Amino acid sequence: MAEAVFAHKVREAGLGDLIAADSAGTGNWHVGSSPHSGTRRTLAKNAIQYTHAARQIVATDLEKFDYVITMDDDNFDKVQMMGQGKAVVRPFLEYAPDTGITEVPDPYFTGNFEEVYDLVDAAADGLLAAIRADHRL
Repeated sequence: MAEAVFAHKVREAGLGDLIAADSAGTGNWHVGSSPHSGTRRTLAKNAIQYTHAARQIVATDLEKFDYVITMDDDNFDKVQMMGQGKAVVRPFLEYAPDTGITEVPDPYFTGNFEEVYDLVDAAADGLLAAIRADHRL
């Protein structure tokens, strides 16, 4: 969901040729799968087009990407244990401090896809603003 919302905002800002997004999990249990049906419904409800097959993050992603954004503390710790690269590694909700929440709840377990959408939407705005400032876009 986070990748789809962020990529949608990038396209709306006219920056699709300059900013790319990719999504990967720290675990391998969903590799090759489509997003959860609740995610797909929530994205469709918000008119966000998205196709994706899950993949697992690899250490080279820390060199390939400028930013690696994590959803929760466990993800952050696992990414940190992979080593270092050029990527800025930050929790997603650092880009939405007004939410008062530090970890994105997993809607796969909570079923609350709308709450997650609202958090992701706010954080995607903050992340895009930070990237625009960092890269003078």
